[in-house]
Amino acid sequence: MFIGFYYFCGTFKKSNHIHMNIHEYQGKEILAKYGVRVQRGIVANSPVEAVAAAKQLTTETGTQWYVIKAQIHAGGRGKGGGVKLAKNLDQVTELSEQIIGMQLITPQTSAEGKKVHKVLIAEDVYYPGESETSEFYMSVLLNRATGRNMIMYSTEGGMDIEEVAEHTPHLIFTEEIDPTVGLQGFQARRIAFNLGVTGNAFKEMVKFVESLYNAYVGCDASMFEINPVLKTSDNKIMAVDAKVNIDDNALYRQPHYADMRDIREENPIEVEAKEAGLNYVDLDGSVGCMVNGAGLAMATMDLIKYAGFEPANFLDVGGTADAKRVELAFRIILKDPNVKAILINIFGGIVRCDRVAQGVVDAYKNMGDAIKVPIIVRLQGTNAEIAKELIDNSGMPILSAVEFQEAADQVQKALQ
Repeated sequence: MFIGFYYFCGTFKKSNHIHMNIHEYQGKEILAKYGVRVQRGIVANSPVEAVAAAKQLTTETGTQWYVIKAQIHAGGRGKGGGVKLAKNLDQVTELSEQIIGMQLITPQTSAEGKKVHKVLIAEDVYYPGESETSEFYMSVLLNRATGRNMIMYSTEGGMDIEEVAEHTPHLIFTEEIDPTVGLQGFQARRIAFNLGVTGNAFKEMVKFVESLYNAYVGCDASMFEINPVLKTSDNKIMAVDAKVNIDDNALYRQPHYADMRDIREENPIEVEAKEAGLNYVDLDGSVGCMVNGAGLAMATMDLIKYAGFEPANFLDVGGTADAKRVELAFRIILKDPNVKAILINIFGGIVRCDRVAQGVVDAYKNMGDAIKVPIIVRLQGTNAEIAKELIDNSGMPILSAVEFQEAADQVQKALQ
């Protein structure tokens, strides 16, 4: 669902630029290492492996029914047909054949959906018992407004938490954690109390909350979301699902988690840009951006919105905007068919503006007919006047600008 991340932090619609998504089965592996009780399961890449996994689960857990879960980086899998219950091994084969290879469309995927490459064969945890089962929602994330980690939770688990936030916000609770002392015992107990659990389930919930928070901090996550957290009929508390984002910037000290990246699940343009050393985020607008420096990039996107349009990307070429790098950035931007114009906004400090301008002209010449959209270039800083002359006298159909407002006007003019 990712409600915690979007609801409190805000983020780019299609972005993976500050976190690395991992699959449910990988998230559960992390949780289990930190002592969180999880619904046990085995990942399978084919129907044959799925049946073998089901047999192993029966041996280890005694389960006779199996939950077949598509493994993609998106929530709402059940609504798209990506989560099924198998009551025998024949159904495990049948349902695995249906799910593996399908193009799964959920509320959190694009219109074309995502191809399913593997499934998680999980034990049935909704078994009969002395008391009823209950489902809760819980996530751990950073509240950027306060700069503190927080636990968001609700009694309304197992459903779209976005709907709960919109229609019954009083059913969503939050617990902020003081970074100097960490999660305190009384806070974990308050969470259990607000969720209405009692007896052994209360003790289990307190332990669950503490272990979940330890996992979040220990693996440098940017979000953990468990929906649902299940109270079983015998009063155990466990994670039935797990959506985990690892902070990209922390992977240098968590290199073992880097191996969990599944680039098949990521935007291919972003993957290509990352491999080329470009900081690129795919967005939904029509004006491509090529900028040096993250702050200037954000200001440039504001400029595009001020002009009445939407940015198609965030692209920071860094401090070495030479012809080769500019050409590479052009090619990355133009892979997005929604781009109708490109705004280049460079501040010449470390790199001189005239070198950037020459790089733009050379890249334009090298690409020939590949560039079929208007190009607006704003260069400020060292040798900005020389750069403007160079572009204006290049004979290329490139629009130049000096001031921010002039650049906004040029964008409007190009797209009218």
